[in-house]
Amino acid sequence: MTEEAATAVPEGLIDPVGAAERAEASVAPRPAPRWVGPVFAAAAAATVPWVVYLAMSLPRTVRLHDRTAWVGFDILLVLMLGITAFLAWRGRPQVALAATATATMLTVDAWFDVLTSDGVDRVVAAALAVVELALAGVCLWIALHAGTVIARRIAALAHRHQDG
Repeated sequence: MTEEAATAVPEGLIDPVGAAERAEASVAPRPAPRWVGPVFAAAAAATVPWVVYLAMSLPRTVRLHDRTAWVGFDILLVLMLGITAFLAWRGRPQVALAATATATMLTVDAWFDVLTSDGVDRVVAAALAVVELALAGVCLWIALHAGTVIARRIAALAHRHQDG
């Protein structure tokens, strides 16, 4: 059998039912790297004990609506970390929006934790702020990465449409 005959594809089997597109989609870059889902899920899970501790340890002198605001904000932060993890794990382009919202919440949380504490608590808040701001930076990188991947996909589709 000649090399040409060995590599020839029968006429009816050329790209059956969009196999090339499916193969391309399966290797297409994800909006967020695979490590983002597990890392953000772990961050959400690790934040839950902190929220419980905060709810139990806030001094009784703090007004009820202030306690609700602090604990409620941290609960929303846990939810945003979880949503970012889920969307990254599923490879959804909406991870860019969730990551941006999470970065915003982490920055605001760091800001208020530092500014509303004093003494030793301020040192602890400042140390945690470094971690929160670093994670916020990662969130913004995820959003930028997802935006770049999406723009490349759109450009590839537009190019394919023009060629087709």
